[in-house]
Amino acid sequence: MAASPGLRAAVRALGSRNYRLFFIGQSISLIGTWMTRIATSWLVYRLSDSAFLLGLVSFAGQIPAFFFAPIAGVWIDRWNRRRTLVWTQALSMIQSLALAGLALGHVIDIWSLALLTLMQGLINAFDMPARQAFVVEMIDDRADLGNAIALNSSMVNGARLIGPAIGGIVIAAVGEGYCFLIDGVSYIAVIISLLLMTVRPRAVAVERKRVFEELAEGWRYVIESAAIRSILGMLALVSLIGMPYQVLMPMIAGNVLHGGPHTLGFLMGMSGVGALASAISLALRRSVVGLGRMIAISSGVFGVGLIAFGLSRSLWLSLPLMLATGFGMMQQMAASNTILQTIVADDKRGRVMSFYTLAVLGITPIGSLIAGSLASKIGAPATLILGGSVVAAAAAVFTLQLPALRREVRPIYAQLGIIPEVAAGIQSASAMQTPPE
Repeated sequence: MAASPGLRAAVRALGSRNYRLFFIGQSISLIGTWMTRIATSWLVYRLSDSAFLLGLVSFAGQIPAFFFAPIAGVWIDRWNRRRTLVWTQALSMIQSLALAGLALGHVIDIWSLALLTLMQGLINAFDMPARQAFVVEMIDDRADLGNAIALNSSMVNGARLIGPAIGGIVIAAVGEGYCFLIDGVSYIAVIISLLLMTVRPRAVAVERKRVFEELAEGWRYVIESAAIRSILGMLALVSLIGMPYQVLMPMIAGNVLHGGPHTLGFLMGMSGVGALASAISLALRRSVVGLGRMIAISSGVFGVGLIAFGLSRSLWLSLPLMLATGFGMMQQMAASNTILQTIVADDKRGRVMSFYTLAVLGITPIGSLIAGSLASKIGAPATLILGGSVVAAAAAVFTLQLPALRREVRPIYAQLGIIPEVAAGIQSASAMQTPPE
């Protein structure tokens, strides 16, 4: 039975061989990645029973992006991005296998866990902007870029749904070490997929400036664009105030909902279901038009979801609230990514996506540290309520900025042919001004 036109449109980026290879390999690897994330959180909680140390280990895993991602973006605009990803995935595999060896040997402690998590954070500072910038090189038709980004989000959140669920079962059955081992082995799939690709050489500037000059050039490009500046600013605020809810999940599962690793797995799994639904809804979209409004709406949903989740004392109420929270969080991130990748100039893509990485990964650890410290004083539920209130207020402010952002972005959409009626008008005007041959 042939696939429906709607389904074909939702997965059209998979028509590109390189992207299809990446999608398959990365889907396998990400399941292991999410298993490691839940195993790391539960291991810290089991070893320490400390909200502060949960925040500290999360901080160690993400703070390198704050310092290194912007500089990494300059190099990513210079380097072969596929080769960069092969190296980052190989190093990530070594890190996960090291975690597995220590955990299975029963010699792991908080500080060795934090050190290896710091190593993974350094790798991610290069991997994430390289992966984001490489998407456009993997697809055959530039018009499929938005769909590829949405499918990336679906892939991440499908793994986010499956990984924690499997991870919770594995932890309960045989311990955290086997989650790390499965993750290490899973990197082989994405490395193979990258090596099998055939990628056309990318044109790069022959004359290069100093690294910090190119970094400053990228920063000016971001600051001078109201749309890019506002989207990255909203991402940074949500990452600082809202995203750290994940660090507090073991405390909520254990102390508030009186559960164990299964409870944590169910909560993270429901958040993954919401995020996956969000990504699928974006994949079904035919156009990037209207995503600015979705950033505002989804940020509001995320903030209100955090407030309600902080107030809940019932697992059965918390599960659907995590669904809404996951939906709002992913919709905001993926919609922001899609708009940025659409409007950014190709020669600055690596640098802009490095600032995206900074806003998502680099700011989050600071929020994690704040959330861990605050939760140790006022409790995890109150911390979630406070964070959700700030995110909801920021969503209202972003809504007020939308008319100005549309005035900047719509001419770019018209130039790219994304707004058909405007593009057709421009083409007609050009035809009228061009004398016949």
